[in-house]
Amino acid sequence: MEDNYRHKGMRRSLVRIITEKGITDSNVISAIGKIPRHYFFDNALVEHAYQDKAFPIGEGQTISQPYTVAFQTEKLNIKSGDKVLEVGTGSGYQACVLLEVGANVYTIEFNKALYERTKVFLPKMGYMPKFFYGDGSQGLKAHAPYDKIIVTAGAPTVPSELIKQLNIGGILIIPVGDHKKQRMLRITKESDKKIKKESFDYFSFVPLLGEQGWKK
Repeated sequence: MEDNYRHKGMRRSLVRIITEKGITDSNVISAIGKIPRHYFFDNALVEHAYQDKAFPIGEGQTISQPYTVAFQTEKLNIKSGDKVLEVGTGSGYQACVLLEVGANVYTIEFNKALYERTKVFLPKMGYMPKFFYGDGSQGLKAHAPYDKIIVTAGAPTVPSELIKQLNIGGILIIPVGDHKKQRMLRITKESDKKIKKESFDYFSFVPLLGEQGWKK
């Protein structure tokens, strides 16, 4: 795995793109600028790695658009040491960004093949989140509560189980909508009985599968 001057130059261009789109968190910008996104691509597809777009990774899944990754991460307001649950490991790129901004990452993947691939690949890059295989729409109760939860697939509704697994003051960021587009929501758990919901732009994610997501 080579990360040369050309790759770093392409990353600098990508950083310029996401900052022009409104990303301001210096830790998030630094993470995008540091992580070799081309490692997630075949050698013949390196040109695609630093374009601001999603790209297929097999198993009907995609590596998310860099701006989307940055947007969700910024909206979580991560503090160093925050315990973060990522629902939808996918390629692992988002988990790398979370680790770079100082999160203690628990990541769960519904697709067995992706789970097996990513839990081997990320440590080779030097990234060591805690990997789990299972239905992330139901969270990861055994290790709850979490300071932050990020969902990287589109849900039909906000899974109640995820809100239950948040600490008081915790934040959930999740795209909610239909199969074509979803509105990004930020849920802040103000108490056991009170949440604050904020709504942002529309995005397009692969569907969240599982008991509290879309059925296959």
